[in-house]
Amino acid sequence: MKIGIIGAGNIGGNLTRRLTALGHDVSVANSRGPESLGALAEETGATPVVAAEAARGAEVVVVTVPLKNVPDLPSGLFDGAADGFVVIDTGNYYPRERDGRIAAIEDEGLTESRWTERQIGHPVVKAFNGTYAQDILERPLPAGDPARLALPVAGDDAAAKERVRRLIDELGFDTVDAGGIDESWRQQPDTPVYGLREGVDAVTKALAEASPERPAGFRG
Repeated sequence: MKIGIIGAGNIGGNLTRRLTALGHDVSVANSRGPESLGALAEETGATPVVAAEAARGAEVVVVTVPLKNVPDLPSGLFDGAADGFVVIDTGNYYPRERDGRIAAIEDEGLTESRWTERQIGHPVVKAFNGTYAQDILERPLPAGDPARLALPVAGDDAAAKERVRRLIDELGFDTVDAGGIDESWRQQPDTPVYGLREGVDAVTKALAEASPERPAGFRG
């Protein structure tokens, strides 16, 4: 599969490592330009590109940049992507630590991923936002293993969400359907499922126990 990854931090870098190891054709971009990605490219065989080219021909595009940087992504970001391409959003809103206050999230009550959709002009599937980056490398297990970790996945398009769930299964993790993007607050920072290293039953329970009230520490 052709996959574009925009953002080469902890999550983006480790997804690049795993997805190339699984045989996928990965293009990866960051804010510093392809020349800064030489070591990752040499290690993985991924193709370093500028962000505007990351989605070219891609069936799946992973957007894994700080939320505050999403509006600065290039216009026409998805020009040339494959028909029916899917966007995975791994983002989180950290108003005090990094992103500053985003009024549409706090005053209008948009979920982080709904806000991201508006910025990039394409529906997203929310996944990996509460995953420890090192677990992507160190904790994959075969399907059926009782110790296999599960990840929540939210999205409005059932087919897109299923494609992402299959990719996560290939990476070595179970998934739990976390509902639509308007329900994705259930997996935002400081919810019971965020950072949870457990299987399907525990993740399902944690999603059900989430509160829509944004914690004070995650308000600008």
